[in-house]
Amino acid sequence: MKNTRTEKAGILLIGIGNSGRKDDGLGWKFTELLSRSGWSSVDCEFRYQLQVEDVLLVCRYDKVIFVDASHTGLKEGFELKPCSAAPHYYYSSHMQSPETILYLAKELYNKEPAAWVLAISGHNWGLGTSLSREAVQNLEKARIHFEKEWIPAVRKSA
Repeated sequence: MKNTRTEKAGILLIGIGNSGRKDDGLGWKFTELLSRSGWSSVDCEFRYQLQVEDVLLVCRYDKVIFVDASHTGLKEGFELKPCSAAPHYYYSSHMQSPETILYLAKELYNKEPAAWVLAISGHNWGLGTSLSREAVQNLEKARIHFEKEWIPAVRKSA
């Protein structure tokens, strides 16, 4: 049995958002879809927002992908881009950026996982649990791209 407190896994996928705020739930929905895929080297976590406590979590992985909804209309409906450590903190220990989490991992634990942000364009941010039609289309585009680019790099569990 793997000790997740000490052992490093392949890829961590962190879905960020709020599934009770319509398209703000895109990060969670994407992560939910991947969690059901059966890929053993992808661990999935769900967060309303990143917190300093997540620093230790990301230190256990070689690769981290932060998935979140975007208010920006992205050209392909999504964007997967590298994420680098940056020392910009929020005064609260809650609501930290992926860049800050990576910065703290480097400063506190000397860990530098390769990281990316997957942003998926949303359109409707009101109360409710259903995604807009446009968000569903963007989610599917992002899922296909992710599986084409990332999943071949990991082995499917038997």
